[in-house]
Amino acid sequence: MYEFKLPDLGEGLTEGEIARWLVSEGQEIAEDEPLVEIQTDKTTVEIPSPAAGTVTRILVEEGKVVPVGTVLVVIGGEPDGDQPRAEEAPQKETATASAPQPAAGRGRATPLVRRIAQELDVDLDSLGGSGPGGRITEDDVRAAAGDGKPAGEGRREPQRGVRRRIAEHMARAHREVPPVTWVEECDFSGLDLKLLVPNVLRACALSLKEFPELNARLEGDEIVYLDRYDLGVAVQTEQGLVVPVVRGCDERTIDDLRAEVDRLAEAARAGKLKPEELRGSTFTVTSAGKLGGLMQTPIVNHPEVAILSVGRIAQRPVVRDGEIVAAPIGFIAITFDHRVVDGARAAEFGLAVIHRLQEA
Repeated sequence: MYEFKLPDLGEGLTEGEIARWLVSEGQEIAEDEPLVEIQTDKTTVEIPSPAAGTVTRILVEEGKVVPVGTVLVVIGGEPDGDQPRAEEAPQKETATASAPQPAAGRGRATPLVRRIAQELDVDLDSLGGSGPGGRITEDDVRAAAGDGKPAGEGRREPQRGVRRRIAEHMARAHREVPPVTWVEECDFSGLDLKLLVPNVLRACALSLKEFPELNARLEGDEIVYLDRYDLGVAVQTEQGLVVPVVRGCDERTIDDLRAEVDRLAEAARAGKLKPEELRGSTFTVTSAGKLGGLMQTPIVNHPEVAILSVGRIAQRPVVRDGEIVAAPIGFIAITFDHRVVDGARAAEFGLAVIHRLQEA
């Protein structure tokens, strides 16, 4: 008998969502055959079976979020004793030796419901659970918070996968980062717009060398200045927004950057990005093209301290040599963490990026 537990997937992750089972109970499976897809806050990871045998029991259903170390499936025999399914058993808490044990209410709620309760300032210990086995549901928490939404109103769908992770990531960034956005226009007359993103990546990387506080992290009371220029590129997919990482943007040619951006975007839309291709970005660039609108106020991709967006580029009137002419103009917006970056430095960085783009 082999009890397969949710492995530690790195990057400080403490839990994962069961996105999709690739086997069913009673099925024979070979070692290294695809077993389950796990959704993390970065991507979906396909995990192979560590052993060969019969899938005796699947203990965690799709859509459930469980901590690292939770037994997910039994291969080759029955578990010792009556192994409860994850939805029947209290969720494990990550704790230090000196931390208090989770209260009864917390033990009857999933990690997602606990996070919602924390955001809405609801005491889980005071609630009765309407879910199976007395589990506390999201509706229970929202009803206790008095948000005015009857439990049965409208069509409700649970947030899952990438969409749930985006919501959690954005909420964290909003709570922790005091953002300021700086905006300026850029004349793209001298730039091949088919090479927009590669040129923006290179302009940002070279400018970050001059303004290192925008290529940094805030860890406790220390600012960590990074000496690599691995830039994230926001890519819209059917599952939601993902941010693959282009490594070494300061050392690559425009053609090389274009090839890498195209490769990562294709993999993102096909759902085939590797976990390491979504980790460790130092700064993020986003450009929504025609959907970008005049400008945006992008949200910092925590734990980074700044992000740059490019608005829709269109023919707009500009003054040249005292005459009004049409030129391809777009707005560059930079949102930055004001705990780390001063406004003047962010503006100087933005002007340096614009200068490089206009001189490209």
